[in-house]
Amino acid sequence: MISNRLKNQHLLWRAAFGPMVESVNQITEASQTDLLKLLVEKSSKAPAYLSTAENTADGLYKGLRDFAEMEKLTKEQKVQMRKQSERDIKNLNLSWLYEMINSEAQLREKLSLFWHGHFACRVVNIYFQQQLLDVIRRNALGNFGDLLRGVSKSPSMLSFLNNQQNRKKHPNENFAREVMELFTMGRGNYTEEDIKESARAFTGWGFTAAGEFVERKNQHDSGQKTFLGRTGNFNGDDILDIILEQKATAGFITKKLYAFLVNEEIDEGRVEQLAGRFYQSNYNILQLVVDIFSSDWFYDQKNIGTRIKSPVELIAGIRRMIPMDLGRPEVQLVFQKSLGQLLFYPPNVAGWPGGKTWIDSSTLMLRLRLPQILTFNEEVKLSNKPDDDIAMGREGVDRIAKSYRVGSEPDWKAVAEAFKKVKREHLLSSIADSLLQTDSRVPQTVLRRYSDDTSRESFIRTSVVQLMSTPEYQLC
Repeated sequence: MISNRLKNQHLLWRAAFGPMVESVNQITEASQTDLLKLLVEKSSKAPAYLSTAENTADGLYKGLRDFAEMEKLTKEQKVQMRKQSERDIKNLNLSWLYEMINSEAQLREKLSLFWHGHFACRVVNIYFQQQLLDVIRRNALGNFGDLLRGVSKSPSMLSFLNNQQNRKKHPNENFAREVMELFTMGRGNYTEEDIKESARAFTGWGFTAAGEFVERKNQHDSGQKTFLGRTGNFNGDDILDIILEQKATAGFITKKLYAFLVNEEIDEGRVEQLAGRFYQSNYNILQLVVDIFSSDWFYDQKNIGTRIKSPVELIAGIRRMIPMDLGRPEVQLVFQKSLGQLLFYPPNVAGWPGGKTWIDSSTLMLRLRLPQILTFNEEVKLSNKPDDDIAMGREGVDRIAKSYRVGSEPDWKAVAEAFKKVKREHLLSSIADSLLQTDSRVPQTVLRRYSDDTSRESFIRTSVVQLMSTPEYQLC
């Protein structure tokens, strides 16, 4: 029989980034209904805008009103802007990761991470990235139509998918294709002709150098278009409306969310039922999420401990269970890149594939060492994988291994406090039950051999790290 504690931890790993150390005891008795209600309540307020742009780039960017002015910048100014944007995006990464770890709005941040991968976008412009992240976080639990429109009109996505170059008589199909294939309906629900016709409808959609969405009427194809069986003088908004009228869109989004929140082995019957309610609700994301988390089948054994944590989920989960100050928080960027999920730098427009792709021989070794690196302040040598998509051909790939140390100061007293009522002989099993979502366990005799038994706090500290360093901890 599945314990109430395991069910709650399951909910916290799928709807959040794992239990916070202070809640270890509280979740033993709480009902899933009350816990879900709390998660929804804490995520109901609009998020604060995350801004990390530094003043050096700020003056240059804000002074631009059109691209003609941008062309007047010197080569040195352009290089300065790009380098500053790269630094600012790294800081935006760390700021958002901090929210994932510490914010009470766990449900919102978890769904934001999902949408960040769904609407994958990579541009080296801090203002565009800040805008897109804000659109995602504000609409993560809202209406999918609003989210789709906000993303589609963001300068980040229009730039990444080349719609700035989409003009009448010279249509660029990239944006229109990806909107249908990856963001809404999925393959098989439209034709090549639909792509061509919708690309014509999106002509003229662009943005200013200051990041403002514009519809350039003189670049828009105002002729008749036939799209998904409908004919009219369609513009981009009309195309999005027609896409949202398709039940295939609700099915595609529901299936992808099911894989992220429930199980990568899709139960087609469940998805069809959920998608029907999602469509009838006019794409209410929160209702869909609550439908999933409030169902009995969500807590079936087959859905617990079956997902491989993404690198960001892994890092955030460790830091939620072990509070710590990092002297060099920027090293977390190196971990993200080495493990294959650097926020704001997806591998392509399809995003991170996830699942078993998170694990290979090199990433598994780093994953298993990460708890010790973070908590015991160990030095680690890492060399980044070749990734010309990120370097964009501007520089050679640096394969030289470099040494990193995070300078951590873990709050082990908070961890010890969480288990203070547990009898000494039950400590190891209690810690294991709090950290692991799987039935399999490393034999206690093995764990005790590597745990420091000189004091209760030392035993807790070393046991927690040892358990987090097991393959079982990679699953949630």
